Amino acid sequence: MKNTREVNIGGVRIGGGNRIAVQSMTNTRTSDKEATLRQIKELAAAGCDIVRCTVNDAEAVKSVEYLVENSPVPLVADIHFDYKLAIAAAERGIAKIRINPGNIGDKANVKKVADACRARNIPIRIGINGGSAEKSVLAKYGGPTAEALAESALLNARMLEEAGFCDIVLSVKSSDVPTMVKATRILHENCGYPLHIGVTETGDVRRGSIKSAIGIGSLLLDGIGDTVRVSLTEDPVREVYAAKDILFCCGLGGGIDIISCPTCGRTRTDIIPLVARLEKELSGIKTEKRVTVALMGCAVNGPGEAKHADIGIACGEGEGLLFRRGEAVRKVPEDMMIETLVNEVKELL
Repeated sequence: MKNTREVNIGGVRIGGGNRIAVQSMTNTRTSDKEATLRQIKELAAAGCDIVRCTVNDAEAVKSVEYLVENSPVPLVADIHFDYKLAIAAAERGIAKIRINPGNIGDKANVKKVADACRARNIPIRIGINGGSAEKSVLAKYGGPTAEALAESALLNARMLEEAGFCDIVLSVKSSDVPTMVKATRILHENCGYPLHIGVTETGDVRRGSIKSAIGIGSLLLDGIGDTVRVSLTEDPVREVYAAKDILFCCGLGGGIDIISCPTCGRTRTDIIPLVARLEKELSGIKTEKRVTVALMGCAVNGPGEAKHADIGIACGEGEGLLFRRGEAVRKVPEDMMIETLVNEVKELL
């Protein structure tokens, strides 16, 4: 797959073969700068690379400089309707502007934003969804189809290009997974700009994580996407965890992969609570390496099906067989299995 153009967002480089960045958005009032900064730091601690904040009025603008100065990660100003807010955010050090050029007025206003960003090396993300695509484009395609969203994004990119601005990131989002995926593929085929990908308005953690995994994951597996956001009706920290899980499951980035069987009538150990304990014990371990840990219910699913695991235990009755890469090591009492696996993982890192 082709590499997209590299864009620098406050020191985080996306596109051009750089690693995929995780984004999220604060849900505090930006005018409450202390609450917003607290959430930015929580997101950063969870592994978020770039954080977006709404800049929707003059009170929010007043917080931008403070947030930029104190944030551990680059910040994006989310702008709608008022181009002057975009310029004000740029003047106060924001790392990136997110706009839909079609809803901030005529081309003259778009050019003013482009000029302000070019002077400060601030990239602009054009964000298109079903509610922001131009009426003429929606009429042409009969609604917010994938083709309509992609065409709107390309038209708006052309508007910035005509203003002499090319430091652009594009995104086309929909709450309909197939529409988002198809629209993003069209962009990938028709431009070289980095793409921010995600399914929007996905709902709660359960369903939203599934929608996002399908939409984001299918694109990532084809090498499409430079930044990702999982949109959930939840604490945004949960978005970051979900995004990182999706990246990991697509083979991107380091971490610990726990594999465990679904259990069946052969199982003589209650491994469901054991797996929950293992997840909790290993969740705080961060690593750039990829380590696979197996906790399996019997000998069939143990060193056989899980022989690729770096370390694992196949459970029996009251004990388990510890194995490394399919090779038996020793037997471990049931009450020592989790501690043993955690210690083995630490030795591997």
